[in-house]
Amino acid sequence: MAGDGHRREGADPLLDPVFSLSGVKAPSIAYVGVASDDDRGFFKWMASSFKLAGSGPVRLAPMAATGADLEKATAILDDADLVFVTGGDVEAGMRILHERRMLPHLTRLFRAGKPFFGLSAGSIMLARAWVRWANPNDDQSAGVFDCMGFAPVLCDMHAESDDWVELRTLLKLVPGSATGYGVPGGAALCVMPDGRVAALGRPIDRYKVRAGRVTPLIPLAPL
Repeated sequence: MAGDGHRREGADPLLDPVFSLSGVKAPSIAYVGVASDDDRGFFKWMASSFKLAGSGPVRLAPMAATGADLEKATAILDDADLVFVTGGDVEAGMRILHERRMLPHLTRLFRAGKPFFGLSAGSIMLARAWVRWANPNDDQSAGVFDCMGFAPVLCDMHAESDDWVELRTLLKLVPGSATGYGVPGGAALCVMPDGRVAALGRPIDRYKVRAGRVTPLIPLAPL
């Protein structure tokens, strides 16, 4: 679960441990682009960056368009060594997955052991939940909606410049004592199915609600 997609020179070292999860030398990747409406330009850029880092073929699993070939998307997902969920709009991406009825198939693949990774909004989609505002001008209108839940965490990506305001709001709205992870640009959060977490690249901010207030914890140090 990576924080950002800023352009960089050379291969992204954060992809090395991701690709190693596949168990093959040059893993094939299924690209899920629903959060960006299957934007072809962004797909080409991400595919180039993956190949530069040593991936095999990268194929778009088409789902966003009305009338998308979902049989083709399913076949691409089934054949890939890894599944990547790209950035964009979290709520729009989850809505499309529900409308196309693709979430159950993605869940089956995950439970069967296929590794998933994401970028920005795609990383948030892989986590438990996210926050939205019915009225952007009214803080009291904030509410929570479910995401894929493959990573049993709450997180936000590359929002360090606004002090993780959306993550803080999310933590206040979610019952219990969950830890929230703020993944800055240049970092990634590795989450195992049992909930164990590790930081890659840079320290990751952590927060927890205590006595009704969102309190910072010691950042998670990278491996």
